[in-house]
Amino acid sequence: MITTYHRPQTLDEALNLLTQPNTVPLGGGTLLSQPTVDSVQAVDLQALGLDFLTKKGNDLEIGATATLQSLLENEACPAALKAAIKLEAPINIRNSATVAGTLVASDGRSPFATALLAMDAKLTIDHGPKTVDGQSSIVYGLGDFLPLRPHGLITAVTVPLNTKLAFEFVSRTPADKPIVCAALAQWNSGRTRLALGGYGKSPMLAMDGTEADGIESAARNAFHEATDEWASAAYRMDVASTLAKRCLGTI
Repeated sequence: MITTYHRPQTLDEALNLLTQPNTVPLGGGTLLSQPTVDSVQAVDLQALGLDFLTKKGNDLEIGATATLQSLLENEACPAALKAAIKLEAPINIRNSATVAGTLVASDGRSPFATALLAMDAKLTIDHGPKTVDGQSSIVYGLGDFLPLRPHGLITAVTVPLNTKLAFEFVSRTPADKPIVCAALAQWNSGRTRLALGGYGKSPMLAMDGTEADGIESAARNAFHEATDEWASAAYRMDVASTLAKRCLGTI
């Protein structure tokens, strides 16, 4: 339950407010609008200009408060990433859910987080004035961020555009989050990253190598303990291997 509302006009003001106890950032509001008994102060980020989408060289820089729908509609967004975004949430949610908020709230079944993990996306997080070596903003790999969820405010997400991306999934119904999904990114150098979703607290990086040899085995091995109420580990191992092979065949 939101008990106090702030709308800062500068990033520094927002960061100072976020140092207070029980204070959380407010982006699209899809999380904070859910009923809860906890009292929080909300810091609205809308006035900070963090909703940009800018192509710079081989990268697409995405502001933290850019919505999923605005990213989906951006011409620089790769087609496979668009497919993952559509699966992440219906359009009414995509119109309000922010890129940063989606990543912060994501779990292992997030198609969006899985695709960005494969692409080796980078997150710029501002920790305020009191940081190590005097640095306020620190760049994290998404693979480091997801299991740790470090404190601070995400201000931007950067994804490479000089890579090929494929995304495949299996779900019970078209509207469900995947039981298994696979995202494969490959660079001209041959570097290949395979990320798998559908299980656990965050997507898994199954492969990051100089070539794609062994990708099916890597997919199977990643899910050897992935049993939950949705599927058995044996099922996920078989499906992940198939999806990884399918992704490789479409790149």
